[in-house]
Parts: sequence; structure tokens; C-alpha cells
Amino acid sequence: MADLSRVRFRQAQVRDGLRAYRLISAMWIRSLMAYRLSFAMTALGNFAVTAFDFAAILLMFSQVDRLGGYSLAEIAFLYGASCTAFGLADLSLGSMDRLGKRVRDGTLDTLLVRPAPVIAQVAADRFGLHRIGRLTQGALVLTYALVVLDIDWTVVKVLTVPMMLLGGAGIFGSLFVAGAAFQFVARDAAEVQNAFTYGGTTLLQYPPTVFAKDLVRGVTFVLPLAFVNWLPALYVLGRPYPLDLPVWAAFTPPLVAAGCLVLAGLAWRTGLRSYRSTGS
Repeated sequence: MADLSRVRFRQAQVRDGLRAYRLISAMWIRSLMAYRLSFAMTALGNFAVTAFDFAAILLMFSQVDRLGGYSLAEIAFLYGASCTAFGLADLSLGSMDRLGKRVRDGTLDTLLVRPAPVIAQVAADRFGLHRIGRLTQGALVLTYALVVLDIDWTVVKVLTVPMMLLGGAGIFGSLFVAGAAFQFVARDAAEVQNAFTYGGTTLLQYPPTVFAKDLVRGVTFVLPLAFVNWLPALYVLGRPYPLDLPVWAAFTPPLVAAGCLVLAGLAWRTGLRSYRSTGS
């Protein structure tokens, strides 16, 4: 009975958190929509800035036919998958990088006394709908790649694409949560967090063959960024992975994402328990 009660309590917490997240984010969206032109320009600017990354790839291919043995369409597939997965996580949890500022100035205390999970409040705080520009840009490049590439499609490969995007979003989401948890200790670690989130998506835009094997091992077995797009995408493309992993590893991103989210959740709870108010 005690175990059942704990399960029900956790379920209630999750429902309360999702409800709080939905209400707070909806409030910020309504606020943004009050200035529609400003929102449109900001979203367009976000789209344009992120598009420069792919423009750099196009510039490289104006001088070479292949990069690391991969064609432009294949790299566009990696790029689009990475940016779309990151865009989903950034849109949902990107506001968590502001936690360090709240810890420093003591405004986190106001969230602690509200009847809603703190993590939901932090994630939805100043919900940045303009980040949809990054997501849209990545999705467009991914669509281009899927149209241009000559892939021998099977049911498994078709299902691998949405699985890759959702699993990748979960992995990036866990990095946002873990990075926010680290800010309880470091107080000002937004740039450290960005090195793994924004830096990670930039790394994954290129094929693993252009990097040293030690780096590939690190992002496969230590910080599992390779499961965001490299492993599943290379399976779809019919390309071997540099570390000669079994084929079934391409289907593990959801499991890896679930494990990462559990660890990030534990880190969050530990960081929140260690928080001491500024007293201001």
C-alpha cells in the first residue's frame, strides 16, 4: 500500500507540474502575441541566425564534393535531425538557463512558495515561443534532405526518423535540466550549460568521420550525444558507425533519453535540496 501511495503521489506531482507548465507558458505566449509584429520579427531573426550554420556548410561544399566522405544531402540529414531535436528541447526547456540568475538575486525564493513544482515554473518562465524559428529552420533542412536523399526506405527506417527526433529531444532536454541543477552549485554556469547544449548540437551537425575516435567514444559512452542523431541517422543512411557498434544500438535513443532524464531529475532534486536562500 505504501508503494502504491508513493506511485500515486508521483503521478499527482507530474500532473500538477504539466498543468503548471501549460498555464505559465500559455500566459507568456499571450503576452508575446500582444505584440505580434515584434514576435514575428524575433522569430524570423532566430530563424535567420540559426540558418547561418547551414549557410557555412553550403559554403564548404562550394569548394568540396564531400566532407568526411559524406555528401551535402547526407550532412543536411544530420544537420536537420540535430537542429530539430535540439529545437524541440530548446523550445520546451530553454528557459532553464536563467536559473543561475534567479539563484544569485534570490528570486528563486518566490517560486518555492508557490503551489506548483519548481522545475515546471523554471521551465515555463518567460516561455520563448520565438525559439520556434530554430525548430522551423531545422525541420526545413531535414525535409530537404529526406526529399533529396535516395534512401531504400523500409518500415523500420521510416519509424526510426521520428524516434530519433523524440529521443534526441529527450537527451537535449536532460542536458538542460542537468545544467540548471549545476547552477545551484556554480551560481553562474549558463555558459557551461550552453557548451553542452548549443555546442552539442553544432558538433552533431557534422558526420562522426571528421572527428578523432577519442571524441566519438566520448560522445557515445560518456556524454551520449551520439544517440541524438549519429547512430540512428547512419542506420537510415546505410552508413557504418566508426566504433563498429551493433545495429540494434541505432534503436536505443529512447532508452538512452529515458536514462538521461532520470539522472537529470535526480541531479535537479539534489540541487534543489541544497539550495540556500540569499536572505534578501
